[in-house]
Amino acid sequence: MRLIQFTASKVWRGHEQKIIYLYEAFKDEGYVEDQWIVCPINSEIYKVAAKKGLQVIPFEYKSEYSLSYAKEFKKIAKEINASVIFIHNSKAHTLAVLASFIFRMKTPLVLCRTLIKRVDTNFFRKWKYNYKGIKKIICVSHPVIESLKFAVKDHSRFTVIGSVTDVNKFKKQEATGLLHKEYNISDDYKLIGNIAEFTGFKDHYTWVDTVEILVKENKIKAKYILVGKGKLEQEIKDYVESKGLSDHIIFTGFRKDIPDILPEFDLFMFTSNNEPTGGVLLESYACKVAIVAADAGGVSEVIVDGETGLLAEVGNPKDFAIKVTQLLNDKTMQDKFTKNGYQYLLNNFTKKVIAKKMYEELSKHQLN
Repeated sequence: MRLIQFTASKVWRGHEQKIIYLYEAFKDEGYVEDQWIVCPINSEIYKVAAKKGLQVIPFEYKSEYSLSYAKEFKKIAKEINASVIFIHNSKAHTLAVLASFIFRMKTPLVLCRTLIKRVDTNFFRKWKYNYKGIKKIICVSHPVIESLKFAVKDHSRFTVIGSVTDVNKFKKQEATGLLHKEYNISDDYKLIGNIAEFTGFKDHYTWVDTVEILVKENKIKAKYILVGKGKLEQEIKDYVESKGLSDHIIFTGFRKDIPDILPEFDLFMFTSNNEPTGGVLLESYACKVAIVAADAGGVSEVIVDGETGLLAEVGNPKDFAIKVTQLLNDKTMQDKFTKNGYQYLLNNFTKKVIAKKMYEELSKHQLN
């Protein structure tokens, strides 16, 4: 297989990390004869791929409707004799379809979809999802499929392959007091944390409301840690201040040392209300951190309620507070969840496991 992974994304989130993970795993397992990442030259994934020495073909992204680049992309695919193109975001999807439809690129297209979002909003969107050159749509969870069914006529083109994480990147599994020292927190305080972009569907409001209940009940001696940045960050900070919780909630901003700080949490509280799967939950499994998560989207395909973590009702801070208190006060339950969660991760979501599933699917559709 000669594989192109194609994205027009400029940001760095879970999906961009997934592209890197798959590239590395395809190479390590010997699944590909050769492979390339095609991405914008000023993107975060380009910087990461170039730093790692991966084969990356950059381009100057101007528009998803750029016919000049669609023509150039066809030329790239032909010159490197690509056997399949794995598309990773909506803008790349448009460019690849234009290359195929207008410029007669012969290379088969496989689409990876990780968002729970309807795409039947206009004729062109529906057309590009039903385009005959798209041989398969690989979704990260079943709720992602459900959101696409309104647009895609042939449901047999769907398949589910879950999220991925690198257990070798998250080897630290015990707290060392790193965050306690950095933020001058007394050693007898528990740390309840979340790592997420400050955006609407991450539902930081429910997270803060849960903290308010826990603080008022005073059953847990804890500090609360929010890691991340985003357009709603100041709005959430103002909300925290309005609740009188500024002494209890710590905003760390964006951190590059997640493998070091995640194991410092005694509990990971995840309130996202529309999550395809939640890659950070897999990272929590890897670090053996107990989890309470909202039963939203595809989270129940990652968290087995009562076995690997606890699921709480979406947008219900009272339910979150009850389950956080229950879990933090039960060491036996914590140990059960972290042990089972780690094994569940090894069985289902490692680079090796997911890369094998991806290769098997991609190889069905490659140009022979």
